[in-house]
Amino acid sequence: MEDKIKKNLKDIQNFQSDSITEIEEFRVKYLGKKGLLNSYFIEFKSLDNDEKKKLGSLLNNLKNSAQQKVDDLKSNSSTTFDNLKINDISRPGDLIEIGSRHPISIVKNRIIDIFSKIGFTISEGPEIEDDWHNFSALNLPEHHPARDMQDTFFVEKNPDYLLRTHTSSVQVRYMENNKPPIRTISPGRVYRNEAISARSHCFFHQIEGLCIDKDVSFADLKQTLEYFTTQLFGKSKIRLRPSYFPFTEPSAEVDVYWGLNNETDYKMTKGTGWLEIMGCGMVDPNVLENCKIDPNEYSGFAFGLGIDRIALLLHQIDDIRLLSENDVRFLEQFRASF
Repeated sequence: MEDKIKKNLKDIQNFQSDSITEIEEFRVKYLGKKGLLNSYFIEFKSLDNDEKKKLGSLLNNLKNSAQQKVDDLKSNSSTTFDNLKINDISRPGDLIEIGSRHPISIVKNRIIDIFSKIGFTISEGPEIEDDWHNFSALNLPEHHPARDMQDTFFVEKNPDYLLRTHTSSVQVRYMENNKPPIRTISPGRVYRNEAISARSHCFFHQIEGLCIDKDVSFADLKQTLEYFTTQLFGKSKIRLRPSYFPFTEPSAEVDVYWGLNNETDYKMTKGTGWLEIMGCGMVDPNVLENCKIDPNEYSGFAFGLGIDRIALLLHQIDDIRLLSENDVRFLEQFRASF
């Protein structure tokens, strides 16, 4: 046994290779579970004490020499050991880096979850829309001055089709195909022919809500909005300022009382404590008629908010362009947000 170990030591010293495969075979030969060292240690147990004293240091020397040779050859090899595909189930697997959801998706999912708890379903529709669903059915007939409020991308050579300017078009399609009671929210991407800056973009994301039933009142709308702001922001104090939207009457802008607790609050609310978050109103009877719903029997309310703006607000992002640039360094910050 002593002669064998000494021969193995000499073989180890003489072994040289730049091949990862050969280095791994060498490692298995000496250091593997069925390698020479294990067989020597098994045989070593049956030796008497004098033989153990004589061969113990030789065996340790053999083990250390084999391990040192493997380490040296691996570090000097031109091929990376980790890149070699070796059929060894005992090797640890590659680490899988955890990704993150986009901040738009995080906020959208939170809003959907809030409204789904009070019975709102999700409805979706096409991003390339016709004039009827995007404008006319919503009380915006051709040449209506309010159309100028929404700068539009029209499809080339066919001005009857356009990139939708709001997800209210989805609500029209839903009303055409469903009878009241209706309670739905319509999330999606919308487009406006606007200059891109830190505060505006040519496309953004909306969620619009619609509720139609018998005896729906403005009080129902306010209660729904108070529930929403409490769930999303933790703030229940809101105010409704009169406004104008062609498809709702009466219409209002919704402000939530954010407070003035720190310098950031002053900056966000321009020193007022109030922050505008969405528009809303009671569905205009003409819109109900256009969708074959009797306004004498049913009434309803609608609201709409920009997901991008809410994302900027919740995460204190100062440039809307960051949401579409897909910079991994920016997106990695939201790993813990879902």
